[in-house]
Amino acid sequence: MTVIEDLIEPLRHSPLLPQIVERLSEQIAAERQRRNTFYAEMTPDQKVEFIDGEIVLRSPARNRHLDVTLRIAKLLDTFTKLSGIGEVKVEKCLCVFPRNDYEPDIVFFTAEKVAAFTSETLKFPVPDLIVEVLSDSTEHRDRGVKFEDFAANNVAEYWIVDADESLIEQFRLDGGQYQLIMKAASGRLQSTVLNGFEVDVEAFFDDAKNLVALRHLLK
Repeated sequence: MTVIEDLIEPLRHSPLLPQIVERLSEQIAAERQRRNTFYAEMTPDQKVEFIDGEIVLRSPARNRHLDVTLRIAKLLDTFTKLSGIGEVKVEKCLCVFPRNDYEPDIVFFTAEKVAAFTSETLKFPVPDLIVEVLSDSTEHRDRGVKFEDFAANNVAEYWIVDADESLIEQFRLDGGQYQLIMKAASGRLQSTVLNGFEVDVEAFFDDAKNLVALRHLLK
C-alpha cells in the first residue's frame, strides 16, 4: 500500500468516518482561505512561509549561516550556468507545494521548469533540489514537515547543512523516501540531480577552498 492508503485504511470502516471527513473538509476550506490571504498580503521584503495552515515568519540569519549559504549557492549557480541544465535561486523564492509554501535557502529547477518562468514569476513550482542551512528556529521543520513534504512531492535531492558543525547531510529520493547518501564534514559530494556536479564538502565552509572549487568549475 502507499503511504496515503496506510493512513486511510484504519478509518475506512470506522462509524465516525462521515464526521471525520466533514471535519477535515472544514479544515481544508479554512486553510485555503488563510492561504489566499497569505498570498494577498505577503511582500517581497519578507521571508515568510505557509506551513500546516499557519503563516511562519523567518527571522534574520546569523553571519555564518549567510556565508555558508552564499558559498554553496555560488558553486551550484556557476555549475548550472556553465552546463545550462537549469537555474539556482536563493532565499526568497516561494515554492508552492500542494499544501504548504516554502522559501528554502537554496533551490534548483531543471531547464524544463525554468522555461515557464517570467520576469514577474512570484510563485515557483516544486524544486528538483533543495538546500536548507539549519538554524535553531528552523531545524525541527527542516527535519520534520519539510523532510516529509519534500519527499512526498518528488524533490529528488535534499541537503541539510549544519553551518556550526561544518557538516552536510545529503539525501536522495528512492521509492518515495529519502535515503541518507552522505553525512560528512569532508570528502567529495556528488549530485545526481546536477549531473556532473562534484565538489569537496569543505568548499562549502571555507573561503579559500570555495575559490579553488570555483576555479575548477570554470576550467
